[in-house]
Amino acid sequence: MKFSQLALYIKQIEEVSSRLEITRLLAQLFQNLSAAEIDKVVYLLQGRVAPQYTKLEFGMAEKSVIKTIVTTFQLEPNLFYKQYKKLGDLGETAEFFKNQSRSFEEREMEASEVFVILKQLAQIEGEGAQKNKQSLLAQLLQQLNPLSCRFLVRIPLGVLRLGFSDMTVLDAYSWMLKGDKSIRAAVEKAYHVRPDLGWLGKVLKEKGDSALKNITPQLFTPIIMMRAERLSSGQEIIDQIGECAVEPKYDGFRLQAHYQKKSGTVKLYSRNLEEVSPMYPDIIEGIKKQIAADKIIIEGEAVGIDQKTGRFLPFQETVSRKRKYNISEKVKEIPLRFFVFELLYADGVSYLEIDFKTRRQKLQQFVKNNNNIICLTPETLVDNPAKIEQLFDEAIEVGLEGILAKKLDGIYQPGARGWNWIKFKRSYSAKINDTIDCLVMGYDLGKGKRTGFGIGAFLVGIYDEKNSQYLTVAKIGTGLTDEEWKQLKVKSKKLRVKSKPKQYQVDRAMYCDVWLEPKLVVEIRADEITRSPVHTAGKITNQAGYALRFPRLERFRRDKGPTDITTLKEVISIYSLRKP
Repeated sequence: MKFSQLALYIKQIEEVSSRLEITRLLAQLFQNLSAAEIDKVVYLLQGRVAPQYTKLEFGMAEKSVIKTIVTTFQLEPNLFYKQYKKLGDLGETAEFFKNQSRSFEEREMEASEVFVILKQLAQIEGEGAQKNKQSLLAQLLQQLNPLSCRFLVRIPLGVLRLGFSDMTVLDAYSWMLKGDKSIRAAVEKAYHVRPDLGWLGKVLKEKGDSALKNITPQLFTPIIMMRAERLSSGQEIIDQIGECAVEPKYDGFRLQAHYQKKSGTVKLYSRNLEEVSPMYPDIIEGIKKQIAADKIIIEGEAVGIDQKTGRFLPFQETVSRKRKYNISEKVKEIPLRFFVFELLYADGVSYLEIDFKTRRQKLQQFVKNNNNIICLTPETLVDNPAKIEQLFDEAIEVGLEGILAKKLDGIYQPGARGWNWIKFKRSYSAKINDTIDCLVMGYDLGKGKRTGFGIGAFLVGIYDEKNSQYLTVAKIGTGLTDEEWKQLKVKSKKLRVKSKPKQYQVDRAMYCDVWLEPKLVVEIRADEITRSPVHTAGKITNQAGYALRFPRLERFRRDKGPTDITTLKEVISIYSLRKP
């Protein structure tokens, strides 16, 4: 496919808001692609040249892209900035000047050819890198047509923002092959094991949906982590899953570790598929010394330890270990323990479909020198509701988040929230004794004292898994310290978008002055869940939506992605536990 044809598809997708219509356009696009090019096009649609978990960024700031446009089209800077200010979009500005500067170099380029050049651009490092990146981008600006230039410059800046999620692409794959959503569940199951949309599209193109049942874990491709359901009493847990294994629930960083003994390679992935290996050299060394396997994928929680008392540190202190600089100093200041609780793959065997009891027994065999840096999470077999309540109290007393009950014959379901794992969270009436993870959707500009912060109130929402949408539950204007307001402004700066993202369902009364793309996750504490006519979570005709009463910021969750937040289903479940 020519890049100019791809640009026309992107333009159509950009102009529609209906998820169904976007799915139709994507399916049509995918049908017109060959197996050799579908992976490359899918990456480009994501604004990338590699899967999300691969550390390959373009490394070009807006200033560098502007310099490239000005130089390529031989513009006076003042003329450029005047037009840029008028249009308010760098892509449209590049398109405008390309229309005025059509050159003899312009030609039809294959989408895969553009992909290869953009990948080369992203791989450039070292001295003179920016100059060489600008040279490659200029080459593409000279050769592509005006509409193509509009979308080209948005890709290295990460602002393509077409308003659809990975889930919409999975829908489109089903429509591409079957003309309906009949294999959507199977496609999603495969994606949870191998969350690489480009690779998955290529497999489906080459082998059809029959290949889905053969997709197994791949070392150094993170598996989307399993989630837990919630119940509020020991009796409910026993009624649901019977005798179970109860483990402490640590309040740290959930990590998935991939290790290959022969090469000595260890890669650590966060819940949102980000590779965070350089941040945790102590855990990496621990895995090399303590894990007895040739190839393995394990999962656990990294928690900070107080060197004087040996007690667990609160999350706010553990979180300071997640950094890019001065790592060695922090390793000494806040040592970590990696509490391993799951085995997903080892030495050619996938353990995803194997019962928990067997997984646990095998995991014990792979962990040497337990209770050093790598620690096997302790477990207690329980068939007594009172014992579950006791274990919960003991966990809270030593500074843990709570407990997790695991079904003994339950499998590991990547990406799923099911009854194989159950979080025990006590609930009384409509009061919330747990926190709610929310997405920051936008904010209103500050007034009075908050003028200096630039934010007066911010809108948060939860995730509707069924429809891949974000629904509002609160607009928060109090309960933050001055420092937290400043942090919120800094974290929001790069996420600003011109208009409300398509995935956001927002009542007019809750519209924001500034909208943000779906990336920033916060943990919110509230007194209870109530009903509100101005919030869209669970809102249907003649029935108000769910809302948080007296919400306040607990902390920023850098370890969570936008689809890891609390779901509509969970909020409905919490609300249903209230006493009449």
